[in-house]
Amino acid sequence: QVQLVESGGGLVQAGGSLRLACAASGSGFAINAMGWYRQAPGKQRELVAPITRGGSTNYADAVKGRFTISRDNAKNTVYLPRNSLEPEDTAVYSCHAHLRRGHVDYHDWGQGTQVTVSS
Repeated sequence: QVQLVESGGGLVQAGGSLRLACAASGSGFAINAMGWYRQAPGKQRELVAPITRGGSTNYADAVKGRFTISRDNAKNTVYLPRNSLEPEDTAVYSCHAHLRRGHVDYHDWGQGTQVTVSS
């Protein structure tokens, strides 16, 4: 059983910074790509930033230059430092991971963490 646990959400003023972290716990699995998604009130969930096991990254246009995704494979953890936060960044942020156990590929989600940016 794998668990993805996010941390680092909260309330911040516009222009401020927060760093999200997502740690995968469990045994007998390998983590391939990971990523962060977010869902704002009344909107569909969107991909914010994915990262491959080798460290290749990509970003949604809305966060380019402000968010930076990274990962520590030894700790099974992915990070998302976010600078220059805007009220439009208010959302529930969820961690996602592509996993492999034996010869079986599957994916899993964290429970989500609320980020609120006040103007």
